[in-house]
Amino acid sequence: MYKLLKNEGSARRGEFSTVHGTVQTPAFMNVATAAAIKGGLSAFDLEANDCQVMLCNTYHLHLRPGDKNVARLGGLHKFTRWDGPILTDSGGFQVFSLSKLRKITEEGVTFNSHLDGHRIFMGPEESMQIQANLGSTIAMAFDECMENPAEYQYAKASCDRTVRWLKRCKAELSRLKGEGLAVNPHQLLFGINQGCCYDDLRVGHMQEIAALDLDGYAIGGLAVGEPKEEMYRVISVVEEHMPKDKIRYLMGVGTPGNILEGVRRGVDLFDCVMPSRNARHGHLNTWKGIINIKNAKYELDEQPLDEACSCECCCNFSRAYLRHLFKADEMLGMRLAVMHNLHFYNNLMLRIREALDNGTFDAFYRRYVNLLDTRI
Repeated sequence: MYKLLKNEGSARRGEFSTVHGTVQTPAFMNVATAAAIKGGLSAFDLEANDCQVMLCNTYHLHLRPGDKNVARLGGLHKFTRWDGPILTDSGGFQVFSLSKLRKITEEGVTFNSHLDGHRIFMGPEESMQIQANLGSTIAMAFDECMENPAEYQYAKASCDRTVRWLKRCKAELSRLKGEGLAVNPHQLLFGINQGCCYDDLRVGHMQEIAALDLDGYAIGGLAVGEPKEEMYRVISVVEEHMPKDKIRYLMGVGTPGNILEGVRRGVDLFDCVMPSRNARHGHLNTWKGIINIKNAKYELDEQPLDEACSCECCCNFSRAYLRHLFKADEMLGMRLAVMHNLHFYNNLMLRIREALDNGTFDAFYRRYVNLLDTRI
């Protein structure tokens, strides 16, 4: 399923073939938490902005509209009208983000719904059943995303439990597909590496899950508050022990600079809410750095947001108009801004792939790694 086309140092240029299409990697997955991009974007908007993979949230879709309802409606692809690959996270991140609303046991995790407080139980089997109903291309294994830092003994026990949960995920997904209970009978399973910033835990956990011969592997539990230098160090430590013939995914990362650092260390897939979330607040990525379109200096600025960008916003509207939309609380401003940032991220990945194809990634990295994260 994953084909490595070439390397430049540790950076990898590849292709990932799925039943819903082939992904050119490195790639950024656009986050559609509740089966839509916040900011008023549809699947057709994603296609127009060169998105390759859409990412949806298992926990949120389980709550509403309900995964069984999605299955009755034909799965996420038919429901959203997105025909490319879809990755669903496992619900494991909510073990971290809803830490005040949950209790962890060997069987799984009991949550209080953030919507109305009703109790929800989710373990490996339940996560696989929900994701099988959603019919995603890629299902993520159920894990615990720990706070960072965590005590060593707790982190070790959590890693051991996550391995046991992963084996249960693999067995349950195999059962569901074998019994014809999965909307997508070709659904893939990715395992998630954990271990906080402890090198021995990260390496040992990666070696254990690599032995299970899954369809892909993710590095989780980073970008949750640790210094970025520590995140980069952990990626490098783990990468050495990741299967070379399987796709690699760094979860929840991040800024353009983070992505360039991740690619340089051998990562193939990325996702983050940052481009859409920042856009909704007027913080926009350009090839010269990050601008806040609400600033007064753009009030009479007739330039496009970014002259190097070919998105709908940059091709048709001025900075002054976009600033006006934000100041007037017009929904169009948020929509155009989100479209721009997602287009920027997807175009960044395209340019990274072109640089790898041409053997010029190192020069591209040195030119942009700091510039793109600079506020101007």
